[in-house]
Parts: sequence; C-alpha cells; structure tokens
Amino acid sequence: MNVLVPNLGSTSLKYQVLEMPSERTLVKGRVERVSDYAEVIAQIGAAIAKAPVAKVDAVAFKVVHGGPDYRGTFLVDAGLLGALEEFLPAAPAHNRIYLDAIRAFAVGLSGVPLIAAFETEFHSTMPDYAREYGVPSGWREAGVAKYGFHGASHRFVSGRVTAMLGRDVRLVSCHLGGSSSICAIDRGRSIDTTMGFSPQSGLENATRHGDLDAFAVLFMMEKRGWDVAEVRGQLSRTGGLAGLSGIAGGDVRDLQSAAAAGNARAATALAVFVYQARKTIGAYAAAMGGLDAVAFTGGIGENSGALRKQCCAGLEFLGIALDPRRNEEGSGDRLVSSDASGVAVFALATDEELIVARRAYATLTANA
Repeated sequence: MNVLVPNLGSTSLKYQVLEMPSERTLVKGRVERVSDYAEVIAQIGAAIAKAPVAKVDAVAFKVVHGGPDYRGTFLVDAGLLGALEEFLPAAPAHNRIYLDAIRAFAVGLSGVPLIAAFETEFHSTMPDYAREYGVPSGWREAGVAKYGFHGASHRFVSGRVTAMLGRDVRLVSCHLGGSSSICAIDRGRSIDTTMGFSPQSGLENATRHGDLDAFAVLFMMEKRGWDVAEVRGQLSRTGGLAGLSGIAGGDVRDLQSAAAAGNARAATALAVFVYQARKTIGAYAAAMGGLDAVAFTGGIGENSGALRKQCCAGLEFLGIALDPRRNEEGSGDRLVSSDASGVAVFALATDEELIVARRAYATLTANA
C-alpha cells in the first residue's frame, strides 16, 4: 500500500509517499508558497509520475483539532469535517489549512481514501487529573479540556528513544521549534503535555502566546474595546517570542543574533523560553516519579546545542549532565549526555509523516 502524507504549513507543504508496511520512502518533496491546492496536487502528481510509484492508495493528513470525538485516526467523512469546522476557533491557523487541503484532495484524487490522523491521539492516554480544567461543568460538556498536540512527533520520539536504549523509559520529549511543546511519556504512554485545549497554550511559541491568565484577555478586551477576532489575531500572530522580543516572526535564530548584539528584549524572550522548558522538564520528572531520558527534537531542539545546554542547565540534581563536545559537534540522532549522566539526553530528528502513515495503514487494514 502506497500512502501519500502531505504535511501542511501555513504557506508550504512537504510530502512523502511511503510504501506500507515496509515503511520505504518512495518519493518526497516540498512545495513553497502554496496558494492553490489544485496546483499542489498537480505538482505532487508530476513528481510521483517520475518515481517508482505505481499509484497512491491513500492520502493521510496530520490533522490537529477535532474535539472529544476525534482523538484517533479516521476515514474522512462529513462528521469529521464538521468537527474540524466546530473546533476551528480553537486552532484557526491549523484547522483551516487542513479543511481546505482535504477538500481539494477529495476532488483532485477522487476515489482515493482520505485518512485523518489527529495530533491529539497520542495524548488520549492522559489521566483525567492531568486532562481536566477547573471550569464550569457546562464548559467541559462543550469539549473544553486538555487535548495536547504534536502527538505524531512525541510518539515518534518515544519509539526512537526506546529503540536506542533498548528498554522502556520515563521520557520527557521536547519538541522545540516555531511551534513548541513538551510531553511526559511514561513507558510509551503520554501522561501530560504542555499544550492544552488549543495549540496556543504551554510554552511560548514563535508568535503564539503560551500559557496566559484568561482574565488578562478579558481585561484587555474591555480596556481597548477589542472583539474576539482582534484578540485572536493578536495572540496568534504577534504574541509569543515575537511579542516578548519585538522581533517579527519570533524565530529563535533571529532572537539569538539580536541578543548577541545586545538586544535586551531578545535576551529576555530567550530566557523566558528556556526557563519554561527547564521548569517543565523538572515538573514532568516529578509527575513520573523519576526520569530516565530527555529528548530534544524540532528545528530548535535538534539543531541548537546552545539551547539544549541552557534548557538542561540547573537540572544536575535530576542526574542530567551534557557532554559539551557531543552536544555541540555531533550530527544525526545521537546521545548528547556524558557517560556519567544518570539521565540519557538525545538530539533527534523527528518523522511525523512516518507516524501518520503507520496510523493510516493500521486504520485501513482494520477496516478492510
């Protein structure tokens, strides 16, 4: 079975076609400046025609938020699209993109099964005490709870660390990039994660605010006369590291350059980000009753030795000790902790497309 996995960004799309269950990548690519998914489908089709791919048997999407009834992997139908529409206000930057793409692929690849693998699936193992908010009961009935996101990445990291160590572990998975989250994984099961009802919460992201007292939002709305759309736009596009630093886009590389040049706001933004990551690692070690491994992935986590060092600084009491040379000079999936470290620390590349393909293949074969 050949599964096409389009992984969508706000203006770009990367994709793989994987032969399942062998998990062999047949073709992969990236399309920039996406404005018309019909054109994207044509480009992917042309690339596939040049590769050793007889046909695409299914298209699998890494969708984000479908509420309480969609925390798994499903064949796309009207009910699923309706759930993406219902929870669009909770994930506007994500659900809209996938709604548009799914509808375009349904037309462009008519007759090919479409699968939606929800990012919330991996976190469905969280216990109620980690999932529930102290909100009025009617809010919970409407679907307000902690869902967690980046599930495909955290699932992949969990499997990779287990394979590299040869045993089940208590792991803190740190997906750090333009969008960041941390997950406590106790022997393969997500028990807590930083993102909650929406991808807005948790760590400060590049342009999304992170954890925030809801009454601060109400205060500013009343003070400035802002409506919901105005506030949603501000907190989604100009919050987070961008809001803290004053640097548009909030890219950590830009913040590091600015901080090195003496920009105090950029330095503060980085300090906030590192503090939240370090604090969360410690908290999740407590939640799991100990810690065996920490893994860093995502654009920042995998590639920035300086950020890994800062995130681990002060965690020696947990048994964490980095090896400076491994952390700064190595490449590829690797151990970056010292031989004397009581906790294994890894820098890893994630593979969300592989996880989505696995989930799609399992769903299709179960329904065959």
